[in-house]
Amino acid sequence: MSDTPHKVVALTGASSGIGEATARLLAAAGMKVVVGARRTERLEALVAEIRAAGGEAEFKVLDVTHRDDVEAFIAFAESRFGRVDVLVNNAGVMPLSPLAALKTDEWDRMIDVNVRGVLNGVAAALPRFQAQGGGHFVNVASVAAHQVYPTCAVYSATKYAVWAITDGIRQEHPDIRATIISPGVVESELAETITDPTTAAAINAARAVALKADVIARAIRYAIEQPAEVGVNEIIVRPMGGAF
Repeated sequence: MSDTPHKVVALTGASSGIGEATARLLAAAGMKVVVGARRTERLEALVAEIRAAGGEAEFKVLDVTHRDDVEAFIAFAESRFGRVDVLVNNAGVMPLSPLAALKTDEWDRMIDVNVRGVLNGVAAALPRFQAQGGGHFVNVASVAAHQVYPTCAVYSATKYAVWAITDGIRQEHPDIRATIISPGVVESELAETITDPTTAAAINAARAVALKADVIARAIRYAIEQPAEVGVNEIIVRPMGGAF
């Protein structure tokens, strides 16, 4: 892997929240960032901001639920900077609801984005990491990967899956680093996808102690910046005094 200040980092879900904050922070540290998401105008603005500050950044529109999209995204990053050292699988959705509400379309969306999206990233990046003799997956899970809460069963299931996939990479590929970042409640757009009114009200109350997205970005940077022989397997970051 290349030296930390020059690493090439591809980030999904980078148009807002944790992904956006992470792209800014890593670029400011001298890393080359390639950001992907569905909202072109936000990606364009983010890349322009990073470049104006002296950083190196590119963007490509990306829907992580489409395997061809993710393959093209990683290939684009490789073509622009010659390699990819780190993939941050950050894209996610969180339309929480009680199981009895039977919001099956929302269940499907969580599975598609939160699980298949990560697997599509693994499928695109893993062969490249193997060929170059190293690489780093940073997969964003959640405290919900460790505990199930009411209204959270399906979301927790998807984040348990992210945890399992990441640890599987660690065990199967000792030359490839795999890190799970498990945030507690963070200021983001995730809660805006909740359509169940009672659940939305409860989550809004819990978000009174929400962390800023750049707190999670610093945890991601920490994991990336460790020496090559050090594997940071998981970081859990939650607000002091918060339930989530």
